[in-house]
Amino acid sequence: MRWLKVAAAAVNQTPLDWQGNQTRLLAAITEAQAQGVSLLVTPELGVTGYGCEDAFLGFDVATRAEAVIATLLPHTRGICVVVGAPVAIESGLYNGAWVLADGHLVAIVAKEHLAGDGVHYEPRWFKPWPRRARRDVVRAGQSCPFGDLVVSLDDIRVGFEICEDAWIPVRRGLDFAALDVDVIVNPSASHFAFAKHTTREQIVREGSRSQRAVYIYANLLGNEAGRIVYDGGSLIAARGELVAQAPRFSFKPYHLTVANVDVALLRRERHRVSTLEALCPTDARLVQVAFRLPEAEPGAKTNPGTAAWEHAPHLKHEEFARAVALGLYDYARKSGTQGYVVSLSGGADSAAVALLAHLAQRLAATELGTATSLDAFGHRADALPQELLMCVYQASANSSQATRDAAQTVATALGAAFHAWEIQPLVDSYTTLAAQVIGRPLRWPDDDLALQNIQARVRAPGVWCLANLRRALLLTTSNRSEAAVGYATMDGDTCGGLAPIAGVDKAYLKRWLRFMEQHGIEGIGPMPWLACINQQAPTAELRPPSAHQSDEEDLMPYELLDRLERHAIGDKRAPADCLALLRAEFVELSRATLALYVRRFFSLWAHNQWKRERYAPSFHLDDQNLDPRSWCRFPILSGGFAEELGHLGEGE
Repeated sequence: MRWLKVAAAAVNQTPLDWQGNQTRLLAAITEAQAQGVSLLVTPELGVTGYGCEDAFLGFDVATRAEAVIATLLPHTRGICVVVGAPVAIESGLYNGAWVLADGHLVAIVAKEHLAGDGVHYEPRWFKPWPRRARRDVVRAGQSCPFGDLVVSLDDIRVGFEICEDAWIPVRRGLDFAALDVDVIVNPSASHFAFAKHTTREQIVREGSRSQRAVYIYANLLGNEAGRIVYDGGSLIAARGELVAQAPRFSFKPYHLTVANVDVALLRRERHRVSTLEALCPTDARLVQVAFRLPEAEPGAKTNPGTAAWEHAPHLKHEEFARAVALGLYDYARKSGTQGYVVSLSGGADSAAVALLAHLAQRLAATELGTATSLDAFGHRADALPQELLMCVYQASANSSQATRDAAQTVATALGAAFHAWEIQPLVDSYTTLAAQVIGRPLRWPDDDLALQNIQARVRAPGVWCLANLRRALLLTTSNRSEAAVGYATMDGDTCGGLAPIAGVDKAYLKRWLRFMEQHGIEGIGPMPWLACINQQAPTAELRPPSAHQSDEEDLMPYELLDRLERHAIGDKRAPADCLALLRAEFVELSRATLALYVRRFFSLWAHNQWKRERYAPSFHLDDQNLDPRSWCRFPILSGGFAEELGHLGEGE
């Protein structure tokens, strides 16, 4: 028998936080040593942080990363640790997995396939390393091989897939069984998206099954750089089955996932396959290291599997709550702000934002406890909610008692500080100034847009002032459906430093609020007080009550808007194709009505790109994001689909 104790560390890092990143990596290494781990894998680019952006182009980043690794080296006695950091050589910058074994730098493996789609922009900073290429470098004061390598730690051969290397159709590790690789390690920075974790599990299981090897997957954790949330979720597999996995969305600085694995059993399985050939000792990829990984006692996994919520029937609702809560917590902690402020309208969007801010604190306190852990804001984890979340209801002449009562109900249920004030005198003063300029009073409906927008904009300065006074983070309340069609007032309801729900559509948000009312997430339970929000029809309340303003009357049904967005923006379909699909999906509506909605959507989308460019940063939650700075680019000035929409015709 040849048993090894292996581990994967999910680590919450911050770009360019040299001391902090080093401290968390060292803590993970120290804990792994204390548990008798032989081989530890940490995340991709964990030394620098994955989201350094164009700072990678300054070679000082690679130099400082090398200094951190030199500091870690003496702490790797008796263990092999894989850490991620860039490597600068004459031909450019490369994404590397540095192999530290028993106090020595024994190899650096280079990433071959760079992620360049969606939120990833690796080809801007790194070069792909060519297959089977190898050279020698001197780093951290030691000479070592660099390139496409298989590292043999005495009798254990280790192969490498660095994140994207495993996601492509012809993945890097397809020949590892033929190379007699015992362990495949995957240091990753794989962002969260709804249901993505299932795909990760498939990749890890299949890698271990097809190559008959142990597969160790380590991912980043938390809101690393602002927009992207990493769910952690380290995985260890053998023989096509997961033998250990970490809970996702942890609020801890790092989480270690440990398992005992039988390498000899996997070798026997590889040797039974007659088509496999052993790696030639002279193959350029092979790096021989005179360090024997310590053996472990036979046994099963040493840490628990997934949490109960991972198996809940409403997994997406659980993921949404936990991803945004962790994103909000880390954003506040890393930006040094002292809580959150929300302009609470009494409607669905602002209620959801306030609830998510509350969950950030509540879930953190549940996991971190109250004895020694400090929360994101320098308070104890059991700090009073009023200290962390302030909600303000700002009433105009068009606001209703129903929304005022709903806003107060939400704030009270969350234990948040609540204030209400009147903005109508400010609205009147601005409209009076404008009337003096144009020589007539402003009136409905002639000045509809201006009169609506001034109410939203007047709400911004007061709530900004409160956020400044509290050194708190002002959260915007616009959702993705509004972003798609520009149904938001710039410098009004879009004001703030972070847009927590701009990554999800309104139809989904309404479903999530109903779920929270009736069921709630695991460990917290239902919140029946949300009925005061869910029973309302969405309305901006910016026109006089007699107008009976409704979001869906102004735009179109939200379910239809969101299907149209996915066809038009997610799948890049032409207006005519979108119309054809909608006719099959919404058979109760006439062609003329659907054609009207298609024209409205494409026109509003094209004319409101400038608004999306100015939105506060939002979290990437699925691969339909509209953020032009991280996912969906579109010209600010364009032809507005005039010709395409003109060809729709009236039809039937």
